[in-house]
Amino acid sequence: MISPELFINSLVQNELDFFTGVPDSLLKHICAYITDHIASNSHIVAANEGAAIGLAVGYHLATNKIPVVYMQNSGIGNSINPLLSLVDKEVYNIPLLLLVGWRGEPGVKDEPQHIKQGKVTIPLFDSMRIKNQILSKDKSDFLQQLNVALEYIRETNEPFVFIIQKETFSDYKLQTPNNNALLLDRETAIKIIVSSISKNDIVVSTTGMISRELFEYRDNMGESHEKDFLTVGSMGHASQIALGIALQKKARTVYCFDGDGAVLMHMGGLTAIGSIKPSNYIHVLFNNGAHDSVGGQPTVGFEVDFTKIALACGYKYALVVESASSLNEVLKTVNEMQGPVFLEVKVKKGARKDLGRPTITPIQNKDSFMDFLKR
Repeated sequence: MISPELFINSLVQNELDFFTGVPDSLLKHICAYITDHIASNSHIVAANEGAAIGLAVGYHLATNKIPVVYMQNSGIGNSINPLLSLVDKEVYNIPLLLLVGWRGEPGVKDEPQHIKQGKVTIPLFDSMRIKNQILSKDKSDFLQQLNVALEYIRETNEPFVFIIQKETFSDYKLQTPNNNALLLDRETAIKIIVSSISKNDIVVSTTGMISRELFEYRDNMGESHEKDFLTVGSMGHASQIALGIALQKKARTVYCFDGDGAVLMHMGGLTAIGSIKPSNYIHVLFNNGAHDSVGGQPTVGFEVDFTKIALACGYKYALVVESASSLNEVLKTVNEMQGPVFLEVKVKKGARKDLGRPTITPIQNKDSFMDFLKR
């Protein structure tokens, strides 16, 4: 394995000292090291991977230096447009070093939402004619690879991608964790809300811990999962899935269980919900100010006023709570409000270490959910 200290210091020594991207579980140790050792104005956790490319381009234009962009391979889709219509040598010819976590690597056990992306990760970069290489886990080989990559970038002004496999980096624990002082945990908040909704209500939950906690709650209660669409991939799009359902099933209340990182990633979705104004839509944001599923790297979730943004986008009501008692109290009225309603639930960071994963396949989830919607 490569130590995060060696890896980041090797980049900095080569004048690659600006970092931006969206956190990934395979990159969490280097992301933690960057957070602890790189100045905040030289490390920006971007809203999405396309935005990270834009930030990197702006940095290069202002400094003529090579920026570093990190992401999970699931975020390649968000980055394709700026990579091809902005960075490409036939457009502005911008140099970048990309670090891409290889979830779903063929032959390595992973969750179903990563399998296809893992198969096409290298072919995608090859199709875009972006030079790429699997990063070696050996220190000497890595240093040689870095020298070759930087020589290529400087000669061509083109991007270069390091594909990062599982267990490439040794452990590094964040020394400046962004723990908050909140007492309400997300799992408890999910239990409170789910126990308050009617038997015909629908839940669309976002990727990560929220869907896992919802699934486990249903299991513990001996309930089926037919009422829930678990959006195990497609970060940031759960709200639009819920909107599409709400518009077709107007007699049923649709809850979207969202996360702060997901809402920030595609915040424009709020404008569609607010402008269309589905009366049967309740948007629940569990905000812990972190990308909880991929190492707990910070978001700006506590630095923006989501309720004011929701109201400005056209939601009829927007409320915020941060305790179990206030959540129980507000739910008495939320379920009677005409939507769209935005409910922000501020929760503490973290999840149970023994939290399980869905034991049904995405296809099984889809089929049972669609059968439920027919009734």
